[in-house]
This record gives sequence, C-alpha cells and structure tokens, in this order.
Amino acid sequence: MKRVLKALVTGSTGFIGSHLVEGLIQRGVQVRCLVRKTSDLKWLRGLPIEFVYGDCNDRGSLKEAVKEVDQLFHLAGVTKAIDEKTYFEVNALGTDNLIHACLEYSPCLQKFIYLSSQAAAGPCCNGRGKKESDECKPISPYGQSKRMGEKLAIEHAHELPLLILRPSAVYGPRDKDFYVLFKLLSKKIKPCLTGQLSLCYVQDIIQAILLASESQESKGEIFFLSDGHDYRMDEVGNIIAQAMGISPFSIPIPKWVIFGVASFSEYFSKLSRRPSLISKGMAEQMIQQNWSCNITKARTVLGFEPRIHLAQGAKLTVDWYRKENWL
Repeated sequence: MKRVLKALVTGSTGFIGSHLVEGLIQRGVQVRCLVRKTSDLKWLRGLPIEFVYGDCNDRGSLKEAVKEVDQLFHLAGVTKAIDEKTYFEVNALGTDNLIHACLEYSPCLQKFIYLSSQAAAGPCCNGRGKKESDECKPISPYGQSKRMGEKLAIEHAHELPLLILRPSAVYGPRDKDFYVLFKLLSKKIKPCLTGQLSLCYVQDIIQAILLASESQESKGEIFFLSDGHDYRMDEVGNIIAQAMGISPFSIPIPKWVIFGVASFSEYFSKLSRRPSLISKGMAEQMIQQNWSCNITKARTVLGFEPRIHLAQGAKLTVDWYRKENWL
C-alpha cells in the first residue's frame, strides 16, 4: 500500500496558499497548515487538514510544524508592511528560521519549495524577458527581502532538497492586489501606465508548485513562472474590461501622481499603524518599463505548461468576484 505523503504549507490562509492546500488535498496529500492564533481561516474551513500554531519569526514554534513531513511549501510572507524592516524580518529571517527548523527536526524531508517572487530578480533590462541566469537587481524593500530569503535558502541547498519558484504577477479568485484594478475598471476607470509585464493565473502557479514537488531537481535551482506571454500595461486593462463587458475611460497616470499617492499612503500608514496601500517601493516597481520573464527553464526542467491565458483567467476572476459580491 502506497504511503500517504505529508506536507506542511506556510502561508496557507493566503491567496496562493489556500489554492495550494486544495490542490494538495485533491492529490491525496495529508496537509498540515502553519497558522497564527490571529489567522483568518475562511478559505480553509471544512477542509480535511491539520492546523499547527506557530510563526516563522519564532523558530521555537516551528518544531512541531516541521516534524515528520515529507514536503514543505513555504509561501508565508508579507507584500505590504508599515516599515521596511518588517519585510526582512518576515520574508528573509522567517525563511531562515524555517530552514534551520527543517535541518534540525525534519531530517527526512523530501522537498522544500520556496515561493519567492519576480521582484527578487528585479525588472528586465534587455527586452527579452528576465532569465534565471541574469543578475538580480531588486528595486524595492519587498524585492530585496525576497532575494535575501533566496540567498539564505541557497546557502543550505547542499543539505536541503530545495527548489525556488519566482512567479510573475499572480491574479485569480481570492486575490486582493489585482482586485484594485478590477474594482476601478468596474467603475469604468482604466488607469494607464506604460511598459509591459508577465502575468500568471493562480491555478497555473499551483500546477507549477506541484510539478516542482515531484521534480528530481533539488539543489537550489530557481524557476521563473508566468503564462508564457508578455502584456502591455494598457492591454491588461483592455482584456479585463472586455471580460467585464464594459468600455472604460482611459486615464493616464503620471509618475509624479504614483509617487505622490505613495508618499501620502505611507504617511497615513504611520498614523494608522496599518500597511500602506501603495508604498514608495511599490511605486518604484510600478514605473518600471519591463517586468517580463522567460519561463523556458520551467518548461524544460519541470514540464510546466501554462493553461490559462489572460482573457480566460480574467473572465474566471471576474465571475468569482461577482459571485462573492466583490464587484
């Protein structure tokens, strides 16, 4: 009788994490989720999973979480924070804590999948799509912290069965970041930025994560993920608007407006003690002209083949937002 795999998922209550938990369950994997006492479990309620309370920033709390698991999927992290140090404490040092907990308490771990971000590599400067072999030049505290997390993980690639995935911008049901654009478009407002980017529908990201968990590669290899296409910024808005069945008004957004909103948002964040909607680091990312990436390596090594193009993914996402009364 085949032994049931056990997997630990960090960040399981989040957008991508909750979809991954469902994907693992569908594959017959026994899932354990690392959560905090304050975590919102709405996407996980009713699922046959085990909860372990802990925090990646508290190494002592990770012992029970990592014990006797075959696979570990590290998705926990922050994309918005009140101050810069939080990015590094959570995204970098939190990753380091989890790695050391695995080395100490999970000697039979078969695979450690670290979900990083395209932001860790920085924008593309050559017009052909960023490759894994290109120099990393993250431009925001978020991107810098994710790159530091990658480096801390790679330091232990000789003793840990590690793979690192770098998704491009991810959208789909449950996402709250791209939701802002969907919400504006629903009001017939299309903010216009210049440049191009890569995107990926959430279920294609889950496909890639599961493929990585089955791969024989385990020496700290890094893989970019996207749907295989590059999109102009204005094209993205047009495709989503078409999925909504509306004709929005285009409003050009100058750089000074983006940075002005970011400055005000950060000032208000300090007063409210809540993460800003748009930070200066995020503004810096928004004005870059090329966030495209090349997924040849993921296709060749992992067998990754994205299935959902933007027009279809936008329609699926719009339908979900409407069903949940988000739009």
